[in-house]
Amino acid sequence: AGLPESGKYAYASWSEDQELIALTNTTDAGVELWVIDVVKQSATKLTSASLNANMGSPFYWLKGDQSLLVKMMPSSKESLLDSKTSIPGGPTVSVNDGKKAQNRTYQDLLKNPTDEQNFDALAESQLYSVDLNGNANQWMGTGIYSRISESPDGNYIMIGRVTRPYSYLVPYRRFPTTYNLYNKSGELVKHFIDIPLVEDLPKGFMSVITGPRNFSWRADKPATLYWAEALDGGDPAAEVEFRDAVYQQAAPFTEVPKLISKTKLRYAGISWCKDDLAIGYEYWWNSRMERTTIIDPSNPMKEPVLLSERNYQDRYSEPGDFVTEMNDYGRRVLVEDSGSLFLIGDGYSKKGKFPFVDRLSLADNTTERIYHSKETERLEDLSSAIDIRKGIVLTRLESASEFPNYYKRNIMTGDLSPVTQFGNPFSSIQNVHKEVVTYTREDGLELSATLYLPVGYDKESKEKMPMIMWAYPREYKDKSSASQTTANSNSFTYPYYGSAIYWVNRGYVVLDGAAFPIVGEGDEQPNDDFRSQLVSNAKAAIDAVDDMGYIDRDKVAVGGHSYGAFMTANLLSHSNLFAAGIARSGAYNRTLTPFGFQSEERNYWEAPEVYYDMSPFMHADKMKTPLLLIHGEADNNSGTYPMQSERYFNALKGLGATVRLVMLPKESHGYRARESIMHMLWEQDQWLEKYVKNRTKTKGEIRP
Repeated sequence: AGLPESGKYAYASWSEDQELIALTNTTDAGVELWVIDVVKQSATKLTSASLNANMGSPFYWLKGDQSLLVKMMPSSKESLLDSKTSIPGGPTVSVNDGKKAQNRTYQDLLKNPTDEQNFDALAESQLYSVDLNGNANQWMGTGIYSRISESPDGNYIMIGRVTRPYSYLVPYRRFPTTYNLYNKSGELVKHFIDIPLVEDLPKGFMSVITGPRNFSWRADKPATLYWAEALDGGDPAAEVEFRDAVYQQAAPFTEVPKLISKTKLRYAGISWCKDDLAIGYEYWWNSRMERTTIIDPSNPMKEPVLLSERNYQDRYSEPGDFVTEMNDYGRRVLVEDSGSLFLIGDGYSKKGKFPFVDRLSLADNTTERIYHSKETERLEDLSSAIDIRKGIVLTRLESASEFPNYYKRNIMTGDLSPVTQFGNPFSSIQNVHKEVVTYTREDGLELSATLYLPVGYDKESKEKMPMIMWAYPREYKDKSSASQTTANSNSFTYPYYGSAIYWVNRGYVVLDGAAFPIVGEGDEQPNDDFRSQLVSNAKAAIDAVDDMGYIDRDKVAVGGHSYGAFMTANLLSHSNLFAAGIARSGAYNRTLTPFGFQSEERNYWEAPEVYYDMSPFMHADKMKTPLLLIHGEADNNSGTYPMQSERYFNALKGLGATVRLVMLPKESHGYRARESIMHMLWEQDQWLEKYVKNRTKTKGEIRP
């Protein structure tokens, strides 16, 4: 009761006791703060439409659940300047003092002093403490607040505040930021650190800043900060024994920080338990390696105990995630029971997904499997532990036609009791035939995809139908990981806005999630052989379904989004396998992303032939297949700015290709407006009907 009709709600957040939910409601006048009392089933508006939600969630629950820290619009806010009509005060000047600043091609950057003023006007807030009766008191003055983080005991609050100078090369998250610690009254306790503008990191995906980073509060302590610092200068090319060191500092933050441990790979986080027990995580992208260790935070001289060191792309060997529970501070810590920890894993294997629960003995670091799913007709997903000591977990069960529902499972007795009873909202496709098919690429690599047959299709008569293949390439450093599959025929058939599954109702076979691994083992990089591996993946998939007798291979379309669109354009340029293609929000000229893209770490000047060979724009003269290009006009994804599709379309048009470009207004990298999505589906349907289902081969055309 009490919520406004047709509200536009966002940023829902539970209180610590989980009896209240805070959320925003956006109106024509601005953004309001509301609180729902779950017990009373009533809602109350706490503020007027004065919140500033331009930088993410504009509120933060404070310890005790009786008040929130809220970002409000400054009381004396100046009008925004219009960058399109304001008179410039002079030229825009950018300089570099000789340092290398190899950054991705970020979108929506500041471009001039007018943009800087607009950014201030949009991002600046004042912090207020607002209680559950709506009483508001100013807690801190005007600033651009990028982070609010309260200590577990509620006595300290870390505030991150963006400062000048701004940059025209990188997003605001890499602008100078000051971090200070305050008490509950908003009084400064300690200046923690000033992080400078970050424009010139060392080359490589594993490069980091020097000095403290990734700082947070220990979950098992009342008020202890911890953070990582690079021991290799932040440079992945440096040869060192240890990459990072992890430090901690307890309230009142006057003692010298204490070392917790050092990591051989790049620091990736800690799961806390108690004084002498925590789990440390580290990883290294270049080798796709991750390490998990047992550390003793009270004794940095004690050698961490290695639990696992593995290729994180190897899904079949995943050891699972450690089970946590809420402690007295309202933070999640590891569950320890009689000298043991617990892990919940997905349990992927060649036979399918069979989740498990393991008990890890801290005495000898061995694991005992205490539960292993035996579900064969349904897909099981262990969502979380309710009370692992008693064997009670929350699990989700589904099948191809059974909508996912949650259950409480006792892993000791096998008892299963329903928690939810959701019905299937997609009845029109609930009986469609679905199966995971496996096949082999010409080099022997095992691949897989999920095959859907048209609604009402007669498998006995095997009428040859048109097919849509939807895919997304992924890079691997070893063939073993590349050949693994996580697809499951028992997963619920759940269409989303960009899905190709809708076309089972239009008489098409759909091959969804077709595996498109790009493998580069040893010193070889995956992209060194990108195009030929793409074509081999596509041919193997088409051959597999054609051998089953379901398709007319002269009527096969391929489509993808983002890197999948890049894949589509390359396939149409360098093969004769498809009747048409659909490419959404892609990048087609890699010289416009010269300092790396996707998993390519080399810059253009180090591997110009790779950038050239992989760019469909450079091979536009080879395009002989109808291509539908769709892009959001406001795409802010790194590398896929709208100009990529616009320039590619102009090149294809100039060379006489059959191509259509659809620019969706106000849309970013993914599409959200109902009008945009419905129009996108219509465009795709018209394209497929004309150039795939009803296509006619041109005279002299040769197709494999």
